[in-house]
Amino acid sequence: MKTIKLIVGLGNPGLKYEKTRHNVGFLFIDTLAENQNLTLKDNNKFYGLAAKENLFGHSVWLLKPQTYMNLSGKSVASLLNFYKIKIDETLVVYDELDLPAGTAKLKKGGGHGGHNGLRDIIAATGSKDFYRLRLGIGHPGDKSKVVSWVLNRASTEDEISIARALDKSIAILPDLLDAKLEKAMKDLHTKD
Repeated sequence: MKTIKLIVGLGNPGLKYEKTRHNVGFLFIDTLAENQNLTLKDNNKFYGLAAKENLFGHSVWLLKPQTYMNLSGKSVASLLNFYKIKIDETLVVYDELDLPAGTAKLKKGGGHGGHNGLRDIIAATGSKDFYRLRLGIGHPGDKSKVVSWVLNRASTEDEISIARALDKSIAILPDLLDAKLEKAMKDLHTKD
C-alpha cells in the first residue's frame, strides 16, 4: 500500500446542505480537524477548503471541495496535479446509500456506484484507483426518493450512528496512514 497524502471529504458547500446526509464526507473532515485542532483555509487554486497538516506523524493534505458534489473532480485533480500526488495516494470519504447508517467501510478502487462525486473524480483524474471510506447513510427504499433523502438531514438516531462511525473511522487513520491497510480495515469492519 502507498502512503496516503490527500484525504478528501465530499459534500456540497453552503448552510443549506451543511447537515445533510450527502455531506458526511465534509463532516468527516470537520470532525478530524476539530479533534486535531486544525483549520482548513479557502484555497481558490484548488476550488476548496484545504490544509496541509501533520497527522499522526504523516504530512497529509485535507480537502473539502467547494465546487458542489457533481464537480468534485475539478478540485481533487487540481490539488493532485499541483503537488504531484498520485491518485492511489488519495483517500476519498463520502456518503454511501447502500450501507446502513452508522456503517463505515474501507476499500480501494471500484466504480462510482452512481455517486456523482466519485463519478466526477474518476472522470477528472482518469482513474478509479483511490482509497474510499464509505460512510453509510442508509437507503430510503425507493430510487425515486434518493435525491430528497441525500439532501435532507438524517433522523436523530441515524445522526448518532453516523457520528459513531465517524469516530471509529478517525480512530483507524493512524494505521491507515502507516500503510497498515489490513489492520485498519479489520478494526473498522469489526463490530463493537
